[in-house]
Amino acid sequence: MKSDIEISREAKVENIKDIAKKARIPEEYLECYGNDKAKVNLKLLNDLKDKKDGNLILVTAITPTPLGEGKSTTSIGLVDGLNLIGKNTIGALREPSLGPVFGIKGGACGGGYAQVNPMADINLHFTGDLHAITAANNLISACIDNHMYHGNELGIDPERIVWKRCVDLNDRALRTVTVGLDSNKEVTRKDGYNITVASEIMAILCLATSVEDLRHRIEELIIGYSYDGKVLTVKDLKIAGSVLVLLKDAIKPNLVQTLENNPIIIHGGPFANIAHGCNSILATKLALKLSDYVVTEAGFGADLGAEKFLDIKCRIADLKVSAVVLVATLKALKYHGGVAKDEVTKENVEALKKGLVNLEKHMDTLDKFGVPYVVTLNQYATDTENEIKAFDEWAKQHKVNYALSTVFRDGGKGGIELAKKVIEVIDKPVTPKYMYQLDDSVEDKLYKIATNVYGAGNIQFTEEAKKTLEQIKGTKYEKFFICVAKTPLSLTDDQKVVGAPKGFTVTIKEIRISAGARFLVCLTGAIMTMPGLPKVALAEKIDLDKDGNIVNLS
Repeated sequence: MKSDIEISREAKVENIKDIAKKARIPEEYLECYGNDKAKVNLKLLNDLKDKKDGNLILVTAITPTPLGEGKSTTSIGLVDGLNLIGKNTIGALREPSLGPVFGIKGGACGGGYAQVNPMADINLHFTGDLHAITAANNLISACIDNHMYHGNELGIDPERIVWKRCVDLNDRALRTVTVGLDSNKEVTRKDGYNITVASEIMAILCLATSVEDLRHRIEELIIGYSYDGKVLTVKDLKIAGSVLVLLKDAIKPNLVQTLENNPIIIHGGPFANIAHGCNSILATKLALKLSDYVVTEAGFGADLGAEKFLDIKCRIADLKVSAVVLVATLKALKYHGGVAKDEVTKENVEALKKGLVNLEKHMDTLDKFGVPYVVTLNQYATDTENEIKAFDEWAKQHKVNYALSTVFRDGGKGGIELAKKVIEVIDKPVTPKYMYQLDDSVEDKLYKIATNVYGAGNIQFTEEAKKTLEQIKGTKYEKFFICVAKTPLSLTDDQKVVGAPKGFTVTIKEIRISAGARFLVCLTGAIMTMPGLPKVALAEKIDLDKDGNIVNLS
């Protein structure tokens, strides 16, 4: 089979104005970036405010292996499959980050014959959204240091600055840095970098419900504390307007297309292991006004992206999920059955059966949220007849609503069975539930997530985390949403633990107040907000050939 980028390059790409017509977007709302991508003016969302929303379909997954399980591929293939059976459908996905593209994971445009185009552009600079977010974030950092250099009227305590710089690359050398070395010793201080997709600017861009809401969220961003302990925000620096100006285009959703020329809106890209892992509210709401069905996804497994989608995004945006697709792969199930990652392509029915506990735990989580779901097996070429038979038998025995997906190989045709199953469950009434209430204590919120979603028996806090809990006691921050930063490779906070363990303890090592996003980022285990590159990075393989074509981008 051809590589992803070869398939992408050979696909017919329709003019983005024609894709807009399919999506019922009048041309006057389009801001074209060439012939194959465009931004959509937010005035359209306002003009459609009285139109009934379509049905929202969330794609999530079991706990992934280090190799990924094809959640984006499934989402894109489902968009094509639904359109093939006559359902007016748009996809609403996240933007890729350059960190994984040049690191170990690769791009986020799907795979095989279920991809979005222009694949290379989307995976690289696209329409510049992530660069704008980086610039906005770093303008705040520059103004903090400049303020201190020119007298520090606000009394910013350099030891208590919490705002970090960012860059959209994996660069562990930037986790801790010293800034101000070229000015004078009085303003020299320790600083650090987040990856752009973990920055709070990314989070608030994706959580904002309007341009004015984004302005208010920018003003509320905490930059640090004064010598006398006062909370200091971007509003105190008087630069919220300038930050908003840098984001004036980035806040507009991007329109592209699948390989089968169906519309996809791609906008925003917070990581789900260290942020909330969902595309922008504005993009999702726009898609719901434009179509009868919207397929969206949340990062990593249901313990991370789906929990945050349902507990955070749905409540902020007043969204209701009509159906969930839970993606599984046989190789991931074998991995959770104890098989090493370099052995998962070999037949092992016993390990597969053992690993099913992980899928069952994620099904249990979705049951607790009260959402109807379809389990789909994303088929790989290495899957054997015996393994598929064993999975089929398990599904029948447990009366699992299940569909096989071959969208990687067959495009939309390979998603028709899944599309029909999804339509069937959408007809059932949905009574959404949440893991916690905002009035619960922070400790109770975390306990409920850890025990109900992860399967933990208890939680514990480090001394540093306890200090933050004490600091926010009696403040508005206690009523914030919870955004757990946790390894995506395990239900626990230890990435080496596979399967579905029970009764373990989750350690909250640090709590960060994201006042603009209005959630508390609770860091667990060895999680980092600035990833590093692997020993052999994909950056060593990606190249331009003599004809100017990008090669080895996946």
